[in-house]
Amino acid sequence: MESDNLEVSFSTLEDDPGLVVSDLIERNQFRLFTDTPVSPTPVDPAGHRFPIDAAVAIDAATIELPTVVSVCVRNEAGDMLAETDHSAHEEFPHGSYSLELCGPIKIYLRVEGPVAIASDVSHTRIDFDGTREVRVGARSHHEGPAATITTTDDPTDVMMAVSEFSSALKTTSPERSYPTLRGHPPLVELGEQFDVPDGVVSPDTGVRLELPREYESIYVAAPLAYYIAADIVPGDSPRLVTDDGFVHDLDTVRGFETEVERVLKQTFFLDCVTRTEGYYSVDLHEREAIETSLDLDFGWLYDQPLRTQLEEYLSVPFGAVEDELPEWRMTSHVAPTPENVELLPFVTNDLAVVRTPQDQPEPSSEVQTTAANEFFRDASFTRSASADGAARSYVQPEATDSLEQSWVGEGAPIGASKATTNAFYNRLDRTPADGDIGITVVCNDPRMADERDVVDEVYASRDELPFDVRVHHDLTRAELREVLSVEADLLHYIGHIDGEGFECSDGKLDATTLRRAGPDAFLLNACQSYEQGSALIEAGAIAGIVTLSDVINSGAVRMGRMLARLLNQGFTVGSALEVARDDSIIGDQYTIIGDSSLSLARTDGGPPNVCVVRRRGDDHFELDWQTHPSTSFGMGSLVIPWLNDVDEYHLWSGDSRTFDLTLDELQQFLSLETVPVKIDGSLVWSDELEFSKL
Repeated sequence: MESDNLEVSFSTLEDDPGLVVSDLIERNQFRLFTDTPVSPTPVDPAGHRFPIDAAVAIDAATIELPTVVSVCVRNEAGDMLAETDHSAHEEFPHGSYSLELCGPIKIYLRVEGPVAIASDVSHTRIDFDGTREVRVGARSHHEGPAATITTTDDPTDVMMAVSEFSSALKTTSPERSYPTLRGHPPLVELGEQFDVPDGVVSPDTGVRLELPREYESIYVAAPLAYYIAADIVPGDSPRLVTDDGFVHDLDTVRGFETEVERVLKQTFFLDCVTRTEGYYSVDLHEREAIETSLDLDFGWLYDQPLRTQLEEYLSVPFGAVEDELPEWRMTSHVAPTPENVELLPFVTNDLAVVRTPQDQPEPSSEVQTTAANEFFRDASFTRSASADGAARSYVQPEATDSLEQSWVGEGAPIGASKATTNAFYNRLDRTPADGDIGITVVCNDPRMADERDVVDEVYASRDELPFDVRVHHDLTRAELREVLSVEADLLHYIGHIDGEGFECSDGKLDATTLRRAGPDAFLLNACQSYEQGSALIEAGAIAGIVTLSDVINSGAVRMGRMLARLLNQGFTVGSALEVARDDSIIGDQYTIIGDSSLSLARTDGGPPNVCVVRRRGDDHFELDWQTHPSTSFGMGSLVIPWLNDVDEYHLWSGDSRTFDLTLDELQQFLSLETVPVKIDGSLVWSDELEFSKL
């Protein structure tokens, strides 16, 4: 039996008693195993304290979760009684309880009766005192903008438009540092007159940003204005001002962009610490690290208005918190042109640090040097369909300390994703898709069959996810046109591409002639695939990995296999390429077009992660645990590694957390899920490790 709405779906497990909860838009799943078969019955979602998209009722005496999942237990009044994680055992007497399961989909269980929760290193089990009705509610992590603001290209109108971005915040309390409580800002379109739809109302926080009437300042400050719910108004000197008379200069010796970045990061970080006094009272590593050195009363701060919190936060020297700040997910280099105001809502939704581009053109001959050098070391062939390289201009964004970078402007970026308005709008148009995750593999050169066979095996390797892998060989132009038009979650193309298009058995197919592209994501593992990838985005795709130059076949096979495994394990397109780049000599020849935050699928467990292992003695290892973003883990999320003696949560961060482990502890941890592991500079997978040889 199946029950669903437009965003979430409930269905029974095929081979075991239990329930599958599916996010139909973000393509995530979570499984609840029960003691007996269940028949989910739709019920009113209003019965849950927190907002949900849909709910069902099932009868069960036991619910078992396939991984260790944090469970927040609340009573009827909403008071949090406990938060359980690994090695937990909690019992609660007869009562009315809400259990929040912190997985890739927000799931809430409501039940009457006594409850017991226990977990070991691999599973969580919830027991009742017999068969009880359990109401299961779920909420998709998908967030879309609620309205569209029209603005002219006058900077004053743009200021007013950006001032309304904070209308999407679901609270102005420190809990807005949780990603699920920051809604997507309204869209912006250029028009002949300024217009804000009814219902778009930003909160009155008594905070404003006074800025010069210029795009550079407005764009850089947009994410900060959104997060602190500030009005942007014209002013001679950039500064943050509150109704209580507090003033913080933004034009400092460090520069305007750096000061805005610092204010955003410091405010966000201290909100994450302060919120531990609220609905989620957890042991947070970062609070433990800074609390004794700061003259802040977090209990008092939690109940203060936002403008007071800002004043207190910014009284703290940046250096006092700098070492504990999470690595920021994204820096966006946004060209200060009128049309780019339409991309600002998406940049702001990422809570990105915004930079004004410092254009550094790169001639194509330099970009192709690495590939050429490898060619002379490798007797294999390239994946170019001709000797002619594509004529394009390159830009080299200024290096930053964020996990990823995006480029909003002219030119093909090196070391950053190319963000386009079409890609983000295509994602907003993504429709719910039930059923299997569709993977299309096309191999148009029999000499590249090695990669085809490898990726076919990789994409079919996850038993807990229903993949539908379709493999095509030696397609004609008409056949490839048809394949590119069919809806799929991912297209993995193996073959030749040049300026004229995809090489087919009877000629070239130019993707610019497509009326509609079916795949959401794509990997065009061929030479010079940037332009054809751009055409797929224009035709409806959301994100893709492409090449900037010729790539050597042997290197492309290695990249294809690694990218396939990373995407298969739930890494976003952006994170997959960041990880794979570090493991390949030709990694810098690949880049991303579109929305790099798109992921193929994620199920059951925590955030995608990479483990770096170093031997420190006979039975002593050092583990760096590097988490990566996903649709359910991002700026402000809480993470915890399932290790013995680790009972503190950490803020999600691209930075690694380091732990000392014995060989047995390391083996136990790496057996919990299949993850990429870096040892002695090489990337392998945990299910391939021979621990006896470490």
